[in-house]
Amino acid sequence: MVEDERKVASFLKKGLEEEGFTVDCAYDGEEALRKLEINGYELVILDIMLPGIDGLEVVRRMREMGENLPVLMLTAKDSVDDIVRGLESGGDDYLIKPFAFAELLARVRALLRRRQAAQALELRVGDLVLNLATRKARRGDKEIELTSKEYALLEYLMRNANQVVTRGMIAEHVWDYDFDPTSNIVDVYINHLRRKIDKDFDIKLIHTLRGVGYMLKG
Repeated sequence: MVEDERKVASFLKKGLEEEGFTVDCAYDGEEALRKLEINGYELVILDIMLPGIDGLEVVRRMREMGENLPVLMLTAKDSVDDIVRGLESGGDDYLIKPFAFAELLARVRALLRRRQAAQALELRVGDLVLNLATRKARRGDKEIELTSKEYALLEYLMRNANQVVTRGMIAEHVWDYDFDPTSNIVDVYINHLRRKIDKDFDIKLIHTLRGVGYMLKG
């Protein structure tokens, strides 16, 4: 979420998180580009009128970097020329302010569905399968129901299968930048996942590397 009006950004972040998304906020174009270089995202909600580098320049630089994330552009400008400029600069959709949160949510979901359709719909590690469309997991013949945070954590572990991920890396990707490093929430959710995907199986998939982090290994 790239929005310089902090109250608006906070409202949208809270609403999206209540719908199960994990949201990072940037308040100007330069901060947005820095975060895009460091972190992996699924979608960008981008205000056009930003201090410093505006949204049109942000999306142009994203595309030059080879970043093909879907971009939903937000703006108070509603002329046809403005919309055309936004889309031709590399935006995928355009939402005019003021807007209803329900419409933003519908557009976010539509853009993500298109992105998922272009990608593999399943992640597999050993006999564990995660369906990205239904957000459900299966291990062998066992169907596994996941909460939104359990899903986000498992997806992150599966996308980084056979690699060590630290608690800090997990926290940044599954929670947000305001995560308290003294919190044990990562360990709590790792234990939740273990009970769901490892408890009834001889072969354990989630491994702890003491003092380092965790690894999902098939």
